[in-house]
Amino acid sequence: MEQVTLFEQDLVNAVCRFHGRYKNVDPAAVTVELMYDDATGYEAEAEVDGQVELFNTPTFIAAIRLYIDEVLQRSAASAGIEFDIDDEEGMIARLRF
Repeated sequence: MEQVTLFEQDLVNAVCRFHGRYKNVDPAAVTVELMYDDATGYEAEAEVDGQVELFNTPTFIAAIRLYIDEVLQRSAASAGIEFDIDDEEGMIARLRF
């Protein structure tokens, strides 16, 4: 089994790409904040033109799956995704294929 790590900037890029497509805007126009809460888990907040939307964990994973398909050019359907907080790297996602 192969493991790939997505670092914090990769996760931000994934949300920007996903939200940009949803809002029909350039991904560069999207501002993202990554968050973790004991009660709600891993989340991302995306902002475009003053409108803020919260990505709960399942939607966050959907954004990562799009990134896997389009940027990594791998099959997202076969990827296991596990979030973690690294002391040095911040929020990361470990992918297992």
